[in-house]
Amino acid sequence: MTDADAFLAARDFLQEHRADYHAAYHGFSWPELTDFNWGFDFFDRVAAGNDQLALHIVEETGEAFSLTYAELSARSNQVANFLVRHGATRGDRVLVMLGNQIELWESMLAAIKIGVVVIPATTLLAGADLADRMERGNATTVITNATGAASFEGVDVALLKGVAMIGVGLTDADWVDYAGSHTESDSFEPAEPTTVSDPLLEYFTSGTTARPKLVQHTQISYPVGHLSTMYWLGLQKGDVHWTISSPGWAKHAWSCFFAPFIAQATVFLYNYTRFDGPTVLKVLVENKVTTLCAPPTVWRFLIQEELGSYDVALRELISAGEPLNPEVIEQVRAAWDLTIRDGYGQTETTAQVGNSAGQELKPGSMGRPMPGYAIDLLDPDGAPADEGEICIRLGNDRPLGLMVGYVDDDEKTAEVTRDGHYHTGDVGHRDADGYITYVGRADDVFKASGYRISPFELESVLIEHPAVAEAAVVPSPDELRGFVPKAYVILASGFEPTDNTAQDIFSFMRGKVSGYKLVRRLEFADLPKTISGKIRRVELRGLEDERHGGEARSSTEFTESR
Repeated sequence: MTDADAFLAARDFLQEHRADYHAAYHGFSWPELTDFNWGFDFFDRVAAGNDQLALHIVEETGEAFSLTYAELSARSNQVANFLVRHGATRGDRVLVMLGNQIELWESMLAAIKIGVVVIPATTLLAGADLADRMERGNATTVITNATGAASFEGVDVALLKGVAMIGVGLTDADWVDYAGSHTESDSFEPAEPTTVSDPLLEYFTSGTTARPKLVQHTQISYPVGHLSTMYWLGLQKGDVHWTISSPGWAKHAWSCFFAPFIAQATVFLYNYTRFDGPTVLKVLVENKVTTLCAPPTVWRFLIQEELGSYDVALRELISAGEPLNPEVIEQVRAAWDLTIRDGYGQTETTAQVGNSAGQELKPGSMGRPMPGYAIDLLDPDGAPADEGEICIRLGNDRPLGLMVGYVDDDEKTAEVTRDGHYHTGDVGHRDADGYITYVGRADDVFKASGYRISPFELESVLIEHPAVAEAAVVPSPDELRGFVPKAYVILASGFEPTDNTAQDIFSFMRGKVSGYKLVRRLEFADLPKTISGKIRRVELRGLEDERHGGEARSSTEFTESR
């Protein structure tokens, strides 16, 4: 059996058992690959003569762009030849800074075939963040659009010396026109073959607690490792899959590239400047989307609409990015008779834990370990526990989807892969049936009056209140209790940051959580976030330490009156 056959056999096994978790989990094993390039050995193989849409992008204007599997295969070869012509060789780094546009998929697939290492980046990057990626990423090629090009105007020219600057839709003389790739040959032979251990992707993490780390994945850890993600999403051949995600982050590669292509589905995307629930629902219907993955924020917006009035073709609903609140799941189920399935993973991995298709869903739980992942919960002493840090077993159980490590940071790599486990830094609770419920980041969980507090649990309750659009809970120093839970709240439209509003939220919480967990302080304020939109609780904790160390409290902070 060839490497390609082994990969396809593993894929087919998971698809055949998509609704039988026990058979899939206990019967799956990662394919053993020694000479495998996902672009040539898988994508080109399934793309030969294949006129199924691989990619379908719709703009707000109604304009649409698409490529079949066969067309994307040919275009990736043209782009590969084009990049090689402009100096790209196996092992080089290319910073890809594009939106949801055809050229992003062409470039990614071309890079796999050449063996160049892709550093994905959002077009929102600018200033020091962009300079950091160029410097630490050692990029020798940049591919970007007009938005990204504008950000490069502020980058030190010394960082761009010798870098091939390729622009999509740019006519500036300082940029090589990407359109030139269309004149290249649509067959490509690499100067040297890739190996399965070659680096392929280097992702900067979101940096919620510290400086972003640079995560390295290989030619198989994402391209093959995302078999687990395909299984979690429940994708089948011929599906039309839409993941609402921005390029530049790992989730985009998870669900807008590898997992749907592995399943031989169609990647669908709708580009909008401002989210509008009715329009998004109409797009779902018109394009016959069968599987939808969206972050909790989108689901919270969608349940404001009359979901039952839309005749959707959906079979699978998935949420990702952060844990989803049970109330949202119930509202969607009541409207569509479909259950939103949660899941869990990191930039460093593929899907580790999830509620897979056709399985019982327990409110609040993010599911069970995905095929190929042996998950242990470890207490602070490293012993197995019902509640503890979510850790991936290494050794013979090491999953293919786990990163190689952090680039130029052997100390950090050793720290997270110590004692036979990869340590996620997240805390979970496992019940008797093996379902894992997310508790919070190990750094975020804290004690108040001797009790352990999960910020996520309290945030989940807070956003059930109609006045709360978003919330973050952190420990606030208290002379009597040591720490008390404090909520930073962004108000929903139509509510004012008054004491009456605060007292109503306090009263609401009293009816929902035990007394020892109660939020004792509340402040109406914006939430500091990373460029990827994740809340930086580390900043809020620091602010609390400063304020309650002697500085005056904010005028928008309130305490419970009772």
